[in-house]
Amino acid sequence: MASAGLPPLLPKIDAILVLDGEGNRLAGKYFGDFMKTPTAADAAAGGEAADNATKAQSVEQLRSSFERQLQSKIGGIGARPDAAEVVTVLGKTAVFVGGSPAGNGSPADVRVVHIGPPGESELVLAHLVEGMYEALSQLMGGATDRNMILDNLELVFLLIDEHCDGGIILETDGHKLASSVLLRDEQETRMDQGMDGQMGGAGGGQVPSQGMGMGMGGMGGDMTIGQALMQARNQIISNLSQT
Repeated sequence: MASAGLPPLLPKIDAILVLDGEGNRLAGKYFGDFMKTPTAADAAAGGEAADNATKAQSVEQLRSSFERQLQSKIGGIGARPDAAEVVTVLGKTAVFVGGSPAGNGSPADVRVVHIGPPGESELVLAHLVEGMYEALSQLMGGATDRNMILDNLELVFLLIDEHCDGGIILETDGHKLASSVLLRDEQETRMDQGMDGQMGGAGGGQVPSQGMGMGMGGMGGDMTIGQALMQARNQIISNLSQT
């Protein structure tokens, strides 16, 4: 039976995780009540004493325990960007893309994992995770290793927000997701720059107008880091719109 208030075919997921090769969570979000309370499987497996001990665990401990069990099933498995793999963990369907096969000497790609309720279609979940991984790869310039993700965590969390809100999927197309993330990041950057400019103006006019004119028109082609990043974002957005 479909959840009240939700269209019957609207995909819904319980969690999105970005894990490194060792199963450590680099980014992610849990939705609804998933991993906020002990599962029925935990209570049935350990009896009343184990159930009481599990209830005393914090939410983060519950999530870490779940992620360790997940890693025990997906560790050493590499899933192609267009061929998601499926496992079951504590009665939940986990679909993932990325990672490197065991014994591969190259830097391990991160894994993007979508956790869905037992009744959700594996094909639907695979479509969702493949779309997010495609967007992640575009945003990272094709390098989806641990260091690249950690250096760009802000973009990764923006991607999760553009992809899913409260467990409800908003967008699945990789190109559209990447473009939305870059546009949103650019808007937030401009807002921050505007706030900095207002604060500088309120500081008593310490930067003379002549100096500002030189910075805009007489720099001989030099750019600040912020301007260079803005130009790079615009170029990526332009390339995505042409594909």
